Amino acid sequence: MKAIILAAGYATRLYPLTIDTPKALLPVAGKAILDHLMEKILDNSGIDEIYVVSNDRFFTPLNEWATDAINRYNGVRISVMNDGTTSNDNRRGAIGDILFAIEQAGIDDDILVAASDNLLSGSLSGYFEDFRRHGRDLLLCGRLPDIEERKRYAVLELDEENRVLSLTEKPENPKTDIVAYAEYIYRRDTIPEIRRYIAEGNNPDSPGHLPEWLYRKKEVRAYIYPGQCVDIGTVKMYRETCEAWERK
Repeated sequence: MKAIILAAGYATRLYPLTIDTPKALLPVAGKAILDHLMEKILDNSGIDEIYVVSNDRFFTPLNEWATDAINRYNGVRISVMNDGTTSNDNRRGAIGDILFAIEQAGIDDDILVAASDNLLSGSLSGYFEDFRRHGRDLLLCGRLPDIEERKRYAVLELDEENRVLSLTEKPENPKTDIVAYAEYIYRRDTIPEIRRYIAEGNNPDSPGHLPEWLYRKKEVRAYIYPGQCVDIGTVKMYRETCEAWERK
């Protein structure tokens, strides 16, 4: 399995913290957000190569991080890719960057796609085990009690075996309390569908739009994550998250 880590955003809502530093490299509890993610995705995953997709502005700091990270993570192969974009005005979008990484690296394998800026509180071991058990495209999901908060995510309806019955990205009226986090496992045979999605001119931005389109064409499942997933969106939230994780 290969991993594609999406780190080409500009995080303008976190200015001035992210003017010169990618959000993924902001420190939380003594290490970068991206290092927290690395520890989770390398646990019992079988991932043998990681591709970090950067924009042009943050390519150098992310590449420097990767050079050092190779030694910290037992020599796992880590490559940073520059998608060539320079601002929100010309960005490829998250799904565009997934395809960019696939094409540039010639990936022909199962893939984990992960947002570089999400903080996960617990192990992903059960997530990978679930994928190995049933071998279907798999979304990392959780339950959110706050209705307003759900509107920021893809919201799902599931059957009794956690197969996706419906999925709506950022709905105005969420049907359930089940949301998809920005972590996905796609089978090798889904890669042509990603190409098709982009070729048809579908929305290349929010990563939840891909499974929203995909579940109508093939079986997609959900794994209910027992931990917490924190998506830091503002400076205030970043400060609060740092305080909370320091206490942990």
